[in-house]
Amino acid sequence: MSDSLDLGTPPQPVASAQPYRVLARKYRPQTFAALIGQDAMVQTLGNAIKRDRIAHAFLLTGVRGVGKTSTARLIAKALNCIGPDGQGGPTIDPCGVCEPCRAIAEGRHIDVIEMDAASHTGIDDVREIIEASRYAAVSARYKIYIIDEVHMLSKAAFNGLLKTLEEPPAHVKFLFATTEVNKVPVTVLSRCQRFDLRRIPAQLLAEHFGRVVAAEGAQADPEALALIARAAEGSARDGLSILDQAIAHADLEGGGVRADAVREMLGLSDRNAVRDLLALVLAADAPGALAALRRQYDLGVDPLGVMRALLEAVHGVTQVKVGAPDDPAQPAEERAAYRAWAEKLSFPALHRLWQLFLKGHEEVGRAALPIETAEMAILRAIHASTLPDPGELARRLAAGDVPVAAPSAPAAPAAPPAPEDRAPKEFAGVLALLDERGKLDLLVRLRRGASLVRYAPPEIVFSGTRPLSTDTLTELAAVLREATGTPWKLAMADLPGAPTMFEAEQDVVQARHDAARAHPIVAAAFDAFPGAELIDPKPAQRSIT
Repeated sequence: MSDSLDLGTPPQPVASAQPYRVLARKYRPQTFAALIGQDAMVQTLGNAIKRDRIAHAFLLTGVRGVGKTSTARLIAKALNCIGPDGQGGPTIDPCGVCEPCRAIAEGRHIDVIEMDAASHTGIDDVREIIEASRYAAVSARYKIYIIDEVHMLSKAAFNGLLKTLEEPPAHVKFLFATTEVNKVPVTVLSRCQRFDLRRIPAQLLAEHFGRVVAAEGAQADPEALALIARAAEGSARDGLSILDQAIAHADLEGGGVRADAVREMLGLSDRNAVRDLLALVLAADAPGALAALRRQYDLGVDPLGVMRALLEAVHGVTQVKVGAPDDPAQPAEERAAYRAWAEKLSFPALHRLWQLFLKGHEEVGRAALPIETAEMAILRAIHASTLPDPGELARRLAAGDVPVAAPSAPAAPAAPPAPEDRAPKEFAGVLALLDERGKLDLLVRLRRGASLVRYAPPEIVFSGTRPLSTDTLTELAAVLREATGTPWKLAMADLPGAPTMFEAEQDVVQARHDAARAHPIVAAAFDAFPGAELIDPKPAQRSIT
Protein backbone atom coordinates (compact mmCIF):
# COMPACT_ATOMS: atom_id res chain seq x y z
CA MET A 1 0.00 0.00 0.00
CA SER A 2 1.44 3.24 -1.06
CA ASP A 3 1.64 6.03 1.39
CA SER A 4 1.22 8.54 -1.45
CA LEU A 5 -2.18 10.26 -1.81
CA ASP A 6 -3.64 10.35 -5.29
CA LEU A 7 -4.94 13.88 -5.82
CA GLY A 8 -6.15 13.13 -9.30
CA THR A 9 -5.46 15.15 -12.39
CA PRO A 10 -4.21 18.62 -11.60
CA PRO A 11 -6.76 21.31 -12.49
CA GLN A 12 -6.21 22.86 -15.88
CA PRO A 13 -6.23 26.63 -16.28
CA VAL A 14 -9.61 27.83 -17.50
CA ALA A 15 -9.58 30.11 -20.50
CA SER A 16 -10.72 33.53 -19.42
CA ALA A 17 -14.22 34.13 -20.73
CA GLN A 18 -15.08 37.35 -22.50
CA PRO A 19 -16.78 39.57 -19.92
CA TYR A 20 -20.43 40.24 -20.68
CA ARG A 21 -21.22 43.65 -22.09
CA VAL A 22 -24.65 45.10 -21.60
CA LEU A 23 -26.65 45.73 -24.75
CA ALA A 24 -26.42 49.51 -24.40
CA ARG A 25 -22.62 49.27 -24.77
CA LYS A 26 -22.50 46.32 -27.13
CA TYR A 27 -24.78 47.95 -29.69
CA ARG A 28 -23.46 51.49 -29.45
CA PRO A 29 -23.54 52.82 -33.05
CA GLN A 30 -20.17 52.56 -34.82
CA THR A 31 -21.26 54.35 -38.01
CA PHE A 32 -23.53 57.25 -38.81
CA ALA A 33 -25.78 54.84 -40.69
CA ALA A 34 -26.40 52.99 -37.40
CA LEU A 35 -27.34 56.21 -35.61
CA ILE A 36 -31.14 56.01 -35.64
CA GLY A 37 -33.50 58.96 -35.60
CA GLN A 38 -30.94 61.69 -36.36
CA ASP A 39 -31.05 61.87 -40.16
CA ALA A 40 -31.05 65.69 -40.38
CA MET A 41 -27.89 66.00 -38.30
CA VAL A 42 -26.11 63.24 -40.26
CA GLN A 43 -26.95 64.96 -43.55
CA THR A 44 -25.67 68.32 -42.29
CA LEU A 45 -22.42 66.79 -41.07
CA GLY A 46 -21.96 64.84 -44.29
CA ASN A 47 -22.38 67.96 -46.42
CA ALA A 48 -20.00 69.93 -44.20
CA ILE A 49 -17.31 67.25 -44.51
CA LYS A 50 -17.72 66.95 -48.28
CA ARG A 51 -17.45 70.71 -48.74
CA ASP A 52 -14.61 71.07 -46.23
CA ARG A 53 -16.73 73.40 -44.06
CA ILE A 54 -16.02 71.71 -40.74
CA ALA A 55 -16.69 73.85 -37.67
CA HIS A 56 -14.07 74.11 -34.95
CA ALA A 57 -16.58 73.40 -32.17
CA PHE A 58 -19.78 71.33 -32.01
CA LEU A 59 -22.42 71.33 -29.28
CA LEU A 60 -24.61 68.21 -29.12
CA THR A 61 -27.71 68.49 -26.96
CA GLY A 62 -30.68 66.26 -26.27
CA VAL A 63 -32.28 64.04 -23.66
CA ARG A 64 -30.43 61.10 -22.15
CA GLY A 65 -29.61 58.15 -24.36
CA VAL A 66 -30.24 59.67 -27.81
CA GLY A 67 -26.61 59.31 -28.89
CA LYS A 68 -24.77 62.52 -27.93
CA THR A 69 -21.51 60.88 -26.83
CA SER A 70 -21.74 58.26 -29.57
CA THR A 71 -22.17 61.04 -32.13
CA ALA A 72 -19.14 62.88 -30.73
CA ARG A 73 -17.02 59.74 -31.14
CA LEU A 74 -18.34 59.21 -34.65
CA ILE A 75 -17.41 62.78 -35.56
CA ALA A 76 -13.93 62.14 -34.17
CA LYS A 77 -13.65 59.01 -36.31
CA ALA A 78 -15.00 60.82 -39.38
CA LEU A 79 -12.44 63.61 -39.05
CA ASN A 80 -9.44 61.35 -38.34
CA CYS A 81 -10.19 58.33 -40.56
CA ILE A 82 -7.39 57.55 -43.03
CA GLY A 83 -9.11 54.64 -44.78
CA PRO A 84 -7.98 51.01 -45.10
CA ASP A 85 -5.08 52.06 -47.35
CA GLY A 86 -3.97 54.88 -45.07
CA GLN A 87 -4.54 57.51 -47.75
CA GLY A 88 -8.12 58.59 -47.00
CA GLY A 89 -9.38 61.94 -45.76
CA PRO A 90 -12.29 63.11 -43.59
CA THR A 91 -15.45 61.21 -44.48
CA ILE A 92 -18.98 60.79 -43.23
CA ASP A 93 -18.47 57.02 -43.63
CA PRO A 94 -15.39 56.18 -41.55
CA CYS A 95 -13.95 52.79 -42.48
CA GLY A 96 -13.77 51.41 -38.94
CA VAL A 97 -10.69 49.33 -39.76
CA CYS A 98 -7.84 51.83 -39.85
CA GLU A 99 -5.82 52.41 -36.71
CA PRO A 100 -7.41 55.80 -35.83
CA CYS A 101 -10.95 54.37 -36.20
CA ARG A 102 -10.20 51.33 -34.07
CA ALA A 103 -8.33 53.33 -31.42
CA ILE A 104 -11.14 55.88 -31.13
CA ALA A 105 -13.78 53.13 -30.92
CA GLU A 106 -11.80 51.46 -28.12
CA GLY A 107 -11.22 54.78 -26.31
CA ARG A 108 -7.41 54.62 -26.47
CA HIS A 109 -6.50 57.21 -29.11
CA ILE A 110 -3.96 59.64 -27.70
CA ASP A 111 -5.27 62.59 -29.72
CA VAL A 112 -8.95 62.10 -28.85
CA ILE A 113 -9.36 63.17 -25.24
CA GLU A 114 -12.65 62.55 -23.46
CA MET A 115 -13.42 64.47 -20.28
CA ASP A 116 -16.42 64.24 -17.98
CA ALA A 117 -17.24 67.79 -16.92
CA ALA A 118 -19.21 66.47 -13.95
CA SER A 119 -15.95 65.40 -12.28
CA HIS A 120 -13.65 68.02 -13.89
CA THR A 121 -15.51 71.25 -13.27
CA GLY A 122 -12.80 73.74 -12.34
CA ILE A 123 -10.62 76.25 -14.10
CA ASP A 124 -7.52 74.09 -13.50
CA ASP A 125 -9.01 71.29 -15.60
CA VAL A 126 -9.76 73.70 -18.44
CA ARG A 127 -6.32 75.26 -18.13
CA GLU A 128 -4.77 71.85 -18.87
CA ILE A 129 -6.85 71.64 -22.05
CA ILE A 130 -5.80 75.13 -23.10
CA GLU A 131 -2.13 74.38 -22.56
CA ALA A 132 -2.26 71.01 -24.34
CA SER A 133 -4.21 72.39 -27.30
CA ARG A 134 -1.21 74.45 -28.36
CA TYR A 135 0.69 71.34 -29.40
CA ALA A 136 -0.02 69.50 -32.63
CA ALA A 137 -1.67 66.09 -32.69
CA VAL A 138 0.72 63.17 -32.16
CA SER A 139 -0.60 60.79 -34.80
CA ALA A 140 -4.03 61.99 -35.92
CA ARG A 141 -5.18 64.64 -38.33
CA TYR A 142 -6.99 66.56 -35.56
CA LYS A 143 -6.63 66.75 -31.81
CA ILE A 144 -10.20 66.38 -30.53
CA TYR A 145 -11.55 67.20 -27.09
CA ILE A 146 -14.87 65.55 -26.17
CA ILE A 147 -16.37 67.14 -23.03
CA ASP A 148 -19.45 65.34 -21.76
CA GLU A 149 -22.08 67.14 -19.64
CA VAL A 150 -20.36 70.43 -20.43
CA HIS A 151 -23.02 72.41 -18.54
CA MET A 152 -21.39 71.18 -15.31
CA LEU A 153 -18.31 73.38 -15.86
CA SER A 154 -17.95 76.26 -13.44
CA LYS A 155 -18.35 79.87 -14.55
CA ALA A 156 -14.59 80.41 -14.24
CA ALA A 157 -13.93 77.31 -16.36
CA PHE A 158 -16.29 78.55 -19.09
CA ASN A 159 -14.67 81.97 -19.07
CA GLY A 160 -11.20 80.43 -19.30
CA LEU A 161 -12.27 78.40 -22.32
CA LEU A 162 -13.81 81.25 -24.30
CA LYS A 163 -10.74 82.65 -26.06
CA THR A 164 -9.40 79.24 -27.07
CA LEU A 165 -12.89 78.18 -28.14
CA GLU A 166 -13.26 81.23 -30.37
CA GLU A 167 -9.86 81.00 -32.05
CA PRO A 168 -8.52 77.46 -31.55
CA PRO A 169 -5.45 76.18 -33.39
CA ALA A 170 -6.25 74.71 -36.79
CA HIS A 171 -5.51 71.17 -35.58
CA VAL A 172 -7.98 71.28 -32.64
CA LYS A 173 -11.70 70.47 -32.59
CA PHE A 174 -14.03 70.71 -29.59
CA LEU A 175 -17.06 68.43 -29.18
CA PHE A 176 -19.42 69.26 -26.32
CA ALA A 177 -22.36 67.15 -25.13
CA THR A 178 -25.05 68.21 -22.68
CA THR A 179 -28.55 67.34 -21.55
CA GLU A 180 -29.18 70.86 -20.17
CA VAL A 181 -28.25 73.32 -22.89
CA ASN A 182 -30.02 76.14 -21.05
CA LYS A 183 -27.22 76.06 -18.45
CA VAL A 184 -24.51 76.62 -21.06
CA PRO A 185 -23.54 80.34 -21.27
CA VAL A 186 -24.65 82.17 -24.40
CA THR A 187 -21.03 83.19 -24.99
CA VAL A 188 -20.17 79.51 -25.42
CA LEU A 189 -23.25 78.69 -27.52
CA SER A 190 -22.42 81.47 -29.96
CA ARG A 191 -19.00 79.93 -30.61
CA CYS A 192 -20.33 76.44 -31.41
CA GLN A 193 -22.24 74.75 -34.19
CA ARG A 194 -25.25 73.36 -32.36
CA PHE A 195 -27.05 70.08 -33.10
CA ASP A 196 -30.25 69.19 -31.24
CA LEU A 197 -30.56 65.41 -31.19
CA ARG A 198 -34.21 64.43 -31.24
CA ARG A 199 -36.03 61.88 -29.16
CA ILE A 200 -36.10 58.67 -31.16
CA PRO A 201 -39.65 57.76 -32.26
CA ALA A 202 -41.10 54.69 -30.59
CA GLN A 203 -41.57 52.93 -33.93
CA LEU A 204 -37.88 53.31 -34.82
CA LEU A 205 -36.88 52.13 -31.36
CA ALA A 206 -39.10 49.04 -31.62
CA GLU A 207 -37.58 48.16 -35.02
CA HIS A 208 -34.07 48.67 -33.62
CA PHE A 209 -34.82 46.48 -30.61
CA GLY A 210 -36.13 43.81 -32.97
CA ARG A 211 -32.78 43.76 -34.79
CA VAL A 212 -30.92 43.58 -31.48
CA VAL A 213 -33.06 40.66 -30.31
CA ALA A 214 -32.36 38.82 -33.56
CA ALA A 215 -28.62 39.51 -33.24
CA GLU A 216 -28.70 38.13 -29.70
CA GLY A 217 -30.44 34.96 -30.86
CA ALA A 218 -33.46 35.66 -28.67
CA GLN A 219 -37.16 36.07 -29.41
CA ALA A 220 -39.62 38.81 -28.54
CA ASP A 221 -43.25 39.62 -29.24
CA PRO A 222 -43.81 42.78 -31.33
CA GLU A 223 -46.12 44.07 -28.58
CA ALA A 224 -43.38 43.53 -25.99
CA LEU A 225 -40.93 45.54 -28.09
CA ALA A 226 -43.53 48.29 -28.51
CA LEU A 227 -44.02 48.42 -24.73
CA ILE A 228 -40.27 48.70 -24.18
CA ALA A 229 -40.02 51.42 -26.85
CA ARG A 230 -42.78 53.44 -25.15
CA ALA A 231 -41.18 53.02 -21.74
CA ALA A 232 -37.84 54.23 -23.16
CA GLU A 233 -39.39 57.66 -23.90
CA GLY A 234 -37.17 58.29 -26.92
CA SER A 235 -33.92 57.04 -25.34
CA ALA A 236 -32.12 54.19 -27.08
CA ARG A 237 -29.92 53.54 -24.05
CA ASP A 238 -32.85 53.34 -21.64
CA GLY A 239 -34.69 51.03 -24.03
CA LEU A 240 -31.70 48.70 -24.46
CA SER A 241 -31.28 48.52 -20.68
CA ILE A 242 -34.95 47.50 -20.33
CA LEU A 243 -34.56 45.01 -23.19
CA ASP A 244 -31.47 43.54 -21.52
CA GLN A 245 -33.49 42.95 -18.37
CA ALA A 246 -36.43 41.53 -20.33
CA ILE A 247 -34.23 39.02 -22.18
CA ALA A 248 -32.71 37.90 -18.89
CA HIS A 249 -36.18 37.56 -17.41
CA ALA A 250 -37.34 35.53 -20.41
CA ASP A 251 -34.30 33.26 -20.30
CA LEU A 252 -35.07 32.36 -16.70
CA GLU A 253 -38.56 31.28 -17.77
CA GLY A 254 -37.26 29.46 -20.83
CA GLY A 255 -39.24 31.51 -23.34
CA GLY A 256 -39.11 34.66 -25.43
CA VAL A 257 -39.80 38.21 -24.32
CA ARG A 258 -43.57 38.44 -23.86
CA ALA A 259 -45.74 41.52 -23.46
CA ASP A 260 -47.29 40.35 -20.19
CA ALA A 261 -43.85 39.69 -18.72
CA VAL A 262 -42.67 43.17 -19.74
CA ARG A 263 -45.74 44.74 -18.13
CA GLU A 264 -45.11 42.82 -14.94
CA MET A 265 -41.41 43.68 -14.99
CA LEU A 266 -42.05 47.41 -15.49
CA GLY A 267 -45.12 47.58 -13.28
CA LEU A 268 -47.19 48.82 -16.22
CA SER A 269 -50.94 48.76 -16.18
CA ASP A 270 -52.38 46.31 -18.68
CA ARG A 271 -53.81 48.30 -21.58
CA ASN A 272 -56.87 46.07 -21.80
CA ALA A 273 -57.51 46.66 -18.10
CA VAL A 274 -57.14 50.40 -18.61
CA ARG A 275 -59.68 50.39 -21.42
CA ASP A 276 -62.07 48.39 -19.24
CA LEU A 277 -61.58 50.90 -16.40
CA LEU A 278 -62.20 53.87 -18.71
CA ALA A 279 -65.35 52.20 -20.06
CA LEU A 280 -66.64 51.76 -16.50
CA VAL A 281 -65.91 55.43 -15.74
CA LEU A 282 -67.79 56.56 -18.85
CA ALA A 283 -70.69 54.26 -17.93
CA ALA A 284 -70.80 55.84 -14.42
CA ASP A 285 -70.37 52.38 -12.85
CA ALA A 286 -68.70 53.42 -9.59
CA PRO A 287 -68.57 49.96 -7.89
CA GLY A 288 -67.23 48.32 -11.04
CA ALA A 289 -64.60 51.04 -11.59
CA LEU A 290 -63.34 50.86 -8.00
CA ALA A 291 -63.15 47.06 -8.20
CA ALA A 292 -61.20 47.26 -11.48
CA LEU A 293 -58.80 49.77 -9.93
CA ARG A 294 -58.26 47.52 -6.91
CA ARG A 295 -57.55 44.53 -9.16
CA GLN A 296 -54.79 46.51 -10.83
CA TYR A 297 -53.43 47.54 -7.45
CA ASP A 298 -53.48 43.96 -6.16
CA LEU A 299 -51.45 42.88 -9.21
CA GLY A 300 -48.73 45.34 -8.15
CA VAL A 301 -49.54 48.19 -10.53
CA ASP A 302 -48.69 51.60 -9.12
CA PRO A 303 -51.80 53.83 -8.76
CA LEU A 304 -49.81 56.64 -10.36
CA GLY A 305 -49.23 54.36 -13.35
CA VAL A 306 -52.98 53.75 -13.64
CA MET A 307 -53.69 57.49 -13.70
CA ARG A 308 -50.97 57.98 -16.29
CA ALA A 309 -52.43 55.18 -18.43
CA LEU A 310 -55.89 56.78 -18.22
CA LEU A 311 -54.39 60.07 -19.38
CA GLU A 312 -52.73 58.30 -22.30
CA ALA A 313 -56.05 56.67 -23.21
CA VAL A 314 -57.94 59.97 -23.20
CA HIS A 315 -55.17 61.55 -25.25
CA GLY A 316 -55.35 58.64 -27.69
CA VAL A 317 -59.10 59.05 -28.13
CA THR A 318 -58.65 62.79 -28.71
CA GLN A 319 -55.96 62.11 -31.31
CA VAL A 320 -58.35 59.83 -33.17
CA LYS A 321 -61.13 62.42 -32.98
CA VAL A 322 -58.96 65.14 -34.57
CA GLY A 323 -57.93 62.75 -37.35
CA ALA A 324 -54.30 62.08 -36.38
CA PRO A 325 -52.61 59.19 -38.22
CA ASP A 326 -52.73 55.76 -36.59
CA ASP A 327 -49.85 54.64 -34.40
CA PRO A 328 -48.37 51.50 -36.02
CA ALA A 329 -47.39 50.17 -32.60
CA GLN A 330 -50.97 50.42 -31.34
CA PRO A 331 -52.90 47.14 -31.06
CA ALA A 332 -55.87 46.77 -33.40
CA GLU A 333 -58.39 46.29 -30.59
CA GLU A 334 -57.17 49.46 -28.87
CA ARG A 335 -57.49 51.41 -32.10
CA ALA A 336 -61.06 50.15 -32.55
CA ALA A 337 -62.01 51.12 -28.99
CA TYR A 338 -60.57 54.60 -29.42
CA ARG A 339 -62.52 55.10 -32.64
CA ALA A 340 -65.77 54.08 -30.95
CA TRP A 341 -65.18 56.49 -28.07
CA ALA A 342 -64.13 59.28 -30.45
CA GLU A 343 -67.50 59.01 -32.21
CA LYS A 344 -69.43 59.07 -28.95
CA LEU A 345 -67.54 61.66 -26.89
CA SER A 346 -67.49 65.38 -27.64
CA PHE A 347 -64.40 67.55 -27.43
CA PRO A 348 -65.64 69.29 -24.23
CA ALA A 349 -66.20 65.88 -22.61
CA LEU A 350 -62.69 64.72 -23.57
CA HIS A 351 -61.13 67.94 -22.31
CA ARG A 352 -63.03 67.58 -19.04
CA LEU A 353 -61.85 63.98 -18.61
CA TRP A 354 -58.28 65.04 -19.34
CA GLN A 355 -58.40 67.77 -16.69
CA LEU A 356 -59.96 65.43 -14.12
CA PHE A 357 -57.41 62.66 -14.68
CA LEU A 358 -54.54 65.17 -14.77
CA LYS A 359 -55.65 66.58 -11.43
CA GLY A 360 -55.93 63.04 -10.08
CA HIS A 361 -52.42 62.22 -11.34
CA GLU A 362 -51.01 65.23 -9.51
CA GLU A 363 -52.85 64.34 -6.30
CA VAL A 364 -51.81 60.67 -6.36
CA GLY A 365 -48.19 61.67 -6.98
CA ARG A 366 -47.97 63.58 -3.70
CA ALA A 367 -50.54 61.69 -1.62
CA ALA A 368 -49.80 59.82 1.60
CA LEU A 369 -52.49 57.28 0.59
CA PRO A 370 -52.00 56.77 -3.17
CA ILE A 371 -54.61 54.07 -3.84
CA GLU A 372 -57.28 55.84 -1.80
CA THR A 373 -56.50 59.10 -3.60
CA ALA A 374 -56.74 57.30 -6.96
CA GLU A 375 -60.15 55.93 -5.97
CA MET A 376 -61.39 59.40 -5.08
CA ALA A 377 -60.08 60.74 -8.40
CA ILE A 378 -61.93 57.97 -10.26
CA LEU A 379 -65.15 58.73 -8.37
CA ARG A 380 -64.79 62.42 -9.18
CA ALA A 381 -64.42 61.59 -12.88
CA ILE A 382 -67.49 59.30 -12.72
CA HIS A 383 -69.56 62.04 -11.12
CA ALA A 384 -68.47 64.54 -13.77
CA SER A 385 -69.21 62.07 -16.57
CA THR A 386 -72.88 61.96 -15.51
CA LEU A 387 -73.23 65.72 -15.82
CA PRO A 388 -74.54 67.06 -19.13
CA ASP A 389 -72.24 68.90 -21.46
CA PRO A 390 -72.47 72.66 -20.68
CA GLY A 391 -73.23 73.51 -24.31
CA GLU A 392 -75.90 70.83 -24.56
CA LEU A 393 -77.40 71.94 -21.26
CA ALA A 394 -77.63 75.53 -22.54
CA ARG A 395 -79.38 74.34 -25.70
CA ARG A 396 -81.84 72.23 -23.69
CA LEU A 397 -82.59 75.11 -21.34
CA ALA A 398 -83.21 77.42 -24.30
CA ALA A 399 -85.55 74.85 -25.85
CA GLY A 400 -87.37 74.23 -22.55
CA ASP A 401 -86.44 70.55 -22.52
CA VAL A 402 -85.07 70.57 -18.94
CA PRO A 403 -87.80 69.85 -16.34
CA VAL A 404 -87.82 72.00 -13.24
CA ALA A 405 -88.29 70.14 -9.95
CA ALA A 406 -91.21 71.20 -7.77
CA PRO A 407 -90.12 73.18 -4.72
CA SER A 408 -90.25 71.32 -1.39
CA ALA A 409 -91.46 74.43 0.45
CA PRO A 410 -94.12 76.95 -0.49
CA ALA A 411 -92.81 79.20 -3.17
CA ALA A 412 -92.17 82.83 -2.39
CA PRO A 413 -94.61 85.33 -3.85
CA ALA A 414 -93.89 85.95 -7.47
CA ALA A 415 -92.15 89.19 -8.31
CA PRO A 416 -94.19 91.73 -10.19
CA PRO A 417 -93.86 91.32 -13.94
CA ALA A 418 -91.08 93.34 -15.47
CA PRO A 419 -91.83 95.94 -18.09
CA GLU A 420 -91.76 94.54 -21.56
CA ASP A 421 -88.95 96.87 -22.66
CA ARG A 422 -86.65 98.40 -20.08
CA ALA A 423 -83.90 99.23 -22.58
CA PRO A 424 -82.99 102.91 -22.97
CA LYS A 425 -84.38 104.35 -26.17
CA GLU A 426 -81.08 105.99 -27.10
CA PHE A 427 -77.43 105.77 -26.17
CA ALA A 428 -77.68 108.87 -23.98
CA GLY A 429 -80.09 106.86 -21.85
CA VAL A 430 -77.39 104.20 -21.38
CA LEU A 431 -75.04 106.86 -20.03
CA ALA A 432 -77.77 108.17 -17.74
CA LEU A 433 -78.32 104.61 -16.49
CA LEU A 434 -74.64 104.30 -15.62
CA ASP A 435 -74.81 107.62 -13.76
CA GLU A 436 -77.82 106.43 -11.75
CA ARG A 437 -76.06 103.19 -10.76
CA GLY A 438 -72.84 104.91 -9.71
CA LYS A 439 -70.71 103.39 -12.50
CA LEU A 440 -68.82 106.65 -12.90
CA ASP A 441 -65.52 105.16 -14.09
CA LEU A 442 -67.30 103.23 -16.85
CA LEU A 443 -69.35 106.33 -17.68
CA VAL A 444 -66.23 108.45 -18.15
CA ARG A 445 -64.65 105.83 -20.43
CA LEU A 446 -67.75 105.68 -22.64
CA ARG A 447 -68.30 109.46 -22.76
CA ARG A 448 -64.76 110.03 -23.97
CA GLY A 449 -64.13 106.89 -26.03
CA ALA A 450 -67.41 105.45 -27.37
CA SER A 451 -67.89 106.30 -31.05
CA LEU A 452 -71.33 104.94 -31.93
CA VAL A 453 -72.08 103.20 -35.26
CA ARG A 454 -75.49 101.73 -34.42
CA TYR A 455 -77.75 101.64 -31.36
CA ALA A 456 -80.49 99.02 -31.76
CA PRO A 457 -81.31 97.46 -28.35
CA PRO A 458 -80.28 94.89 -27.33
CA GLU A 459 -77.37 95.48 -29.73
CA ILE A 460 -74.79 98.26 -29.79
CA VAL A 461 -72.09 98.59 -32.45
CA PHE A 462 -69.11 100.84 -31.77
CA SER A 463 -66.57 102.12 -34.28
CA GLY A 464 -63.29 100.22 -34.45
CA THR A 465 -61.49 103.44 -35.33
CA ARG A 466 -61.87 104.36 -31.65
CA PRO A 467 -61.63 100.86 -30.12
CA LEU A 468 -62.90 100.21 -26.63
CA SER A 469 -61.17 97.69 -24.36
CA THR A 470 -62.62 94.24 -23.79
CA ASP A 471 -63.05 95.05 -20.09
CA THR A 472 -65.16 98.11 -20.94
CA LEU A 473 -67.47 96.11 -23.22
CA THR A 474 -67.77 93.31 -20.65
CA GLU A 475 -68.68 95.72 -17.82
CA LEU A 476 -71.22 97.55 -19.97
CA ALA A 477 -72.88 94.31 -21.07
CA ALA A 478 -73.17 93.18 -17.43
CA VAL A 479 -74.77 96.46 -16.31
CA LEU A 480 -77.23 96.47 -19.21
CA ARG A 481 -78.23 92.85 -18.61
CA GLU A 482 -78.79 93.49 -14.92
CA ALA A 483 -80.83 96.63 -15.65
CA THR A 484 -82.96 95.26 -18.48
CA GLY A 485 -83.05 91.52 -17.81
CA THR A 486 -81.96 90.90 -21.39
CA PRO A 487 -78.56 89.78 -22.75
CA TRP A 488 -76.95 92.51 -24.87
CA LYS A 489 -74.69 92.08 -27.88
CA LEU A 490 -71.85 94.61 -27.98
CA ALA A 491 -69.54 94.63 -30.98
CA MET A 492 -66.86 96.66 -32.77
CA ALA A 493 -67.10 97.38 -36.51
CA ASP A 494 -64.48 98.71 -38.88
CA LEU A 495 -66.69 101.68 -39.77
CA PRO A 496 -66.62 105.41 -39.00
CA GLY A 497 -68.77 106.35 -36.03
CA ALA A 498 -70.42 109.40 -34.53
CA PRO A 499 -68.43 111.76 -32.31
CA THR A 500 -68.17 110.69 -28.71
CA MET A 501 -70.60 112.21 -26.24
CA PHE A 502 -67.84 114.41 -24.85
CA GLU A 503 -66.88 115.60 -28.35
CA ALA A 504 -70.53 116.35 -29.20
CA GLU A 505 -70.96 118.42 -26.05
CA GLN A 506 -67.75 120.31 -26.77
CA ASP A 507 -69.01 121.03 -30.30
CA VAL A 508 -72.25 122.48 -28.89
CA VAL A 509 -70.36 124.66 -26.45
CA GLN A 510 -67.98 125.82 -29.16
CA ALA A 511 -70.89 126.69 -31.50
CA ARG A 512 -72.53 128.73 -28.73
CA HIS A 513 -69.25 130.54 -28.06
CA ASP A 514 -68.76 131.27 -31.74
CA ALA A 515 -72.29 132.69 -32.02
CA ALA A 516 -71.76 134.87 -28.95
CA ARG A 517 -68.43 136.23 -30.17
CA ALA A 518 -70.02 137.14 -33.48
CA HIS A 519 -72.32 139.65 -31.72
CA PRO A 520 -71.01 143.23 -32.25
CA ILE A 521 -71.10 144.14 -28.55
CA VAL A 522 -69.17 140.97 -27.53
CA ALA A 523 -66.67 141.52 -30.35
CA ALA A 524 -66.11 145.12 -29.19
CA ALA A 525 -65.58 143.88 -25.62
CA PHE A 526 -62.90 141.44 -26.77
CA ASP A 527 -61.23 144.20 -28.77
CA ALA A 528 -61.17 146.43 -25.67
CA PHE A 529 -60.03 143.60 -23.37
CA PRO A 530 -57.69 141.24 -25.34
CA GLY A 531 -57.24 138.87 -22.37
CA ALA A 532 -60.96 138.40 -21.75
CA GLU A 533 -62.51 134.90 -21.52
CA LEU A 534 -66.02 133.91 -22.53
CA ILE A 535 -67.82 132.02 -19.73
CA ASP A 536 -70.60 129.57 -20.60
CA PRO A 537 -73.82 131.15 -19.35
CA LYS A 538 -75.39 127.73 -18.63
CA PRO A 539 -75.85 126.99 -14.91
CA ALA A 540 -73.08 124.95 -13.29
CA GLN A 541 -73.65 121.18 -13.30
CA ARG A 542 -71.83 118.18 -11.82
CA SER A 543 -68.93 117.65 -14.18
CA ILE A 544 -68.40 114.11 -15.45
CA THR A 545 -65.55 114.09 -17.91
